[in-house]
Amino acid sequence: MLATILASADERAKAAEKDLAALKRAASNATPVRDLSEALSGPGLAVIAEIKRRSPSAGDINADLDPADLATRYVQGGADAISVLTEPHFFGGSLDDLRAVREAVGVPVLRKDFTRSPAQIWEARAAGADAILLIVAALSASNLGALVATAFDVGVAAIVEAHTDAEVRVAADVGARIIGVNNRNLHTFETDLGVAESAASLLPTGVVTIGESGVSTPTGAARMAAAGYDAILVGEALVRSDDPLALVAALKAVT
Repeated sequence: MLATILASADERAKAAEKDLAALKRAASNATPVRDLSEALSGPGLAVIAEIKRRSPSAGDINADLDPADLATRYVQGGADAISVLTEPHFFGGSLDDLRAVREAVGVPVLRKDFTRSPAQIWEARAAGADAILLIVAALSASNLGALVATAFDVGVAAIVEAHTDAEVRVAADVGARIIGVNNRNLHTFETDLGVAESAASLLPTGVVTIGESGVSTPTGAARMAAAGYDAILVGEALVRSDDPLALVAALKAVT
């Protein structure tokens, strides 16, 4: 599945590369970047709340959601940042979803996608993104390092996502300033909060840390906080919730 998703991402990257000059012009005119690191570094456990219509593992979650309305409710509940899935074919997302969210809220907005090319980072900033995701498992170490450098040049934050202890070391080696540890196994799609708990001791000092996937209750949030994570990223549980505002507030209340 990952190989299929990455092949699709490469096609979208090629399209972005053809429009690189226009994307750079649009990025230069975008509204100022909101500081994700600062947003996640305050007291207590920060919450990145996600806009996700569907996924390969879960199928349709909420295909008809209103991204701006949902993001607004997340922020009313105390969300510190919003993640927006923009991958169109497997997650049902779009850059239009990101634009709508960025206009609706005042917190940093992450473009969550399979970034494979520097052009996609410029594309993200042109659409208003304050941060982008770089997945260690989807990139060679050299390409990952180059994309981290591009994000710095563009002015957006880069969350470098690891799924294993070895990938945490790769993220540290390329100088990641924000590292997310994903509890989801990319092969089975199962989640295990023990993944992030085990990897916590490997995370470098001085970086912002995020526990991703598998957190659906305050109990799970408390486990990530106890392991030392600065933030959690929560998607499916919030999108399915009848009261996402209250769930965000409950997740933040653990500390």
